[in-house]
Amino acid sequence: MGKVIVVTSGKGGVGKTTSTAALGAALAQRNERVVVVDFDVGLRNLDLVMGAERRVVYDLINVIQGEAKLSQALIRDKRLETLFLLPASQTRDKDNLTPEGVERVINELKRVFDWVICDSPAGIESGATLAMRHADVAVVVTNPEVSSVRDSDRIIGLLDAKTLKAERGERMEKHLLLTRYDSNRAERGDMLKVDDVLEILSIPLLGIIPESMDVLRASNIGSPVTLADARCAPAMAYFDAARRLAGESVPITVPNEKRGIFDKIFGRKAA
Repeated sequence: MGKVIVVTSGKGGVGKTTSTAALGAALAQRNERVVVVDFDVGLRNLDLVMGAERRVVYDLINVIQGEAKLSQALIRDKRLETLFLLPASQTRDKDNLTPEGVERVINELKRVFDWVICDSPAGIESGATLAMRHADVAVVVTNPEVSSVRDSDRIIGLLDAKTLKAERGERMEKHLLLTRYDSNRAERGDMLKVDDVLEILSIPLLGIIPESMDVLRASNIGSPVTLADARCAPAMAYFDAARRLAGESVPITVPNEKRGIFDKIFGRKAA
């Protein structure tokens, strides 16, 4: 059975969708079978970032409501044969997501794929709670600013209360992905430092994605950054994060800083 990952945050615009695409492509490049699932019903964007917007025929809601088979809605990436997309509906409402339907689709996907990566809508409403409900692991995406960190703290609380693992009394595995980080601005006090964010949220660090135009350029051409330019700094950070998700021990460094923070922050294995 595959592992279900939810990519979530409390605040919009922090990079959940680009991170879902980048991590999905990075894992697929390890010859793992990966599907990325867009739960942002009504505001569909994952298909754009994946460059598949013109190939959408059926979507998640069609499958949930029995209007299409899962195999009809899945879109295979043209660049990676082990990477698939299950798009959201752009014309339906999030209320069309039902707990029973989501459970059935997730269970079907787990039987076929090694990784099921759910791109959650922002906030704490039903779409977000359904996206996280069946997750084995949560990736909490946060910008180094106070409002983003505060909202992520609320999401961590939901993960510990509204997921199936939490209801069974099991520990919900959570990891922090810090995006749009600029060490120079952090040193000037224009944004929070890595240590500050970790102190507030108290979850393991999965990776630090530097602020870079490479991410925007990749999105504009309809490609995950890990496919558009595998050697740029954000792509390399996502590759390392994917390796950590897969269980590898990979040292973490702050972008644009030479010193490692692996031992400084944790005193134990990272993420």
